[in-house]
Amino acid sequence: MSTTVLKFGGTSLATPDKIRRVAALAHRAHATGTGTVLVVSARGKTTDALLAAAAEVNAAPSARESDQLLATGENASAALVALALQERGVQAVSLTGPQAGILATGPHGAGMIAAIDPGRVGSHLARGRVVVVAGFQGEGDDGDIVTLGRGGSDTTAVALAVELGARACEIYTDVNGVFTADPRLVPGARVLARVDPVVMAEMAFSGAQVMHSRAVELASVHGLDVLVRNTMTDGGGTTILGRSSDMIEKRGFITAVTHDRAVLRVVLRRGRRDVDLATTVLGPFARAAVPVDMLAWHTDRGRVDQVGFAVHASHLLATRRLLGHLGTAHGLDTELDEGVGKLSVVGTGLLNRPEFLARMLAALAGVGVAPDWFATAQSRISVLVPADRLTGAVIALHREFELDRDGVAAQSMTPA
Repeated sequence: MSTTVLKFGGTSLATPDKIRRVAALAHRAHATGTGTVLVVSARGKTTDALLAAAAEVNAAPSARESDQLLATGENASAALVALALQERGVQAVSLTGPQAGILATGPHGAGMIAAIDPGRVGSHLARGRVVVVAGFQGEGDDGDIVTLGRGGSDTTAVALAVELGARACEIYTDVNGVFTADPRLVPGARVLARVDPVVMAEMAFSGAQVMHSRAVELASVHGLDVLVRNTMTDGGGTTILGRSSDMIEKRGFITAVTHDRAVLRVVLRRGRRDVDLATTVLGPFARAAVPVDMLAWHTDRGRVDQVGFAVHASHLLATRRLLGHLGTAHGLDTELDEGVGKLSVVGTGLLNRPEFLARMLAALAGVGVAPDWFATAQSRISVLVPADRLTGAVIALHREFELDRDGVAAQSMTPA
């Protein structure tokens, strides 16, 4: 059976009318004779409300019980969508992540999908039912619920699409696709018809919220195209290509400007010479599943005496715990700065065109923004800037690289 996987985010499910819209889209797909699987997130601000409720009864809730609690948000969404489909006369069944055969590994709150047993989902599809799966969760080794961390529902959808051999994975959200910049900040931002998966993964990691980098990378590994569409409108959208090969003619172009306000700058300084700072710091962060970006360090007589990096603000509590432990156990001086934002230009072949960095810095200087902490790679150039200057910086870079011009991408000023 040909299968389509549709994923709906929390904003697409926030009201009863929106749930009915989601049911109508699923009904339309099902009516073509295609096996239809939906993956859903928690509605609206449900996750925030659940976290607040936990904090009201326990100032430091355990990771296990937090997962037990948070999973109920996605479970409720799945049941409500199934009920809306049944109201339309469509056979539908809701499944939790474990019921859908999703097995997870890793710590509570930051699990990864280890495997999927598609038997139960396939059985329902064979009976002509629409299957609605709660995203963001799986069954751990001990049978407990393990939530999948940031981007968990996107990753659930892509993983199910891969395991079921789906012809497509469609991500429905509250915007019209992937833009050249955040349209709330840049009125001239354009929807991109197609995006290379490497570029999309960098965009997602550096702040574009339409899809998580984990899901993009998984789709690319398995050659799966992903369509990003607006739940409330028909047509249009962006295709994130499953392979990079047919985008080779666009190498050397800047595709988008991204930003992320939810960033923390971390600095640690060595207090004792017997401490190997790099391994002492990075090991605990890795074991706590806290990704670091823009890593830099300073050496003194061959030994690292200062290390710094950026982490996402969703890891604030874990970062504070780690800094407290490192300061006490190893005598490190620690610094945590919440007043920064990450600004990036994303494309391909950027290291071969150093003038892009020069133009980026000149454009920022032109609006009085002095960035620090640079990170460069083939697909992304990122800097940290003061959080209160982020909006003006995004607009300046979008204008500098002419991303508001339809069909035009920023080109090198010198021959490649």
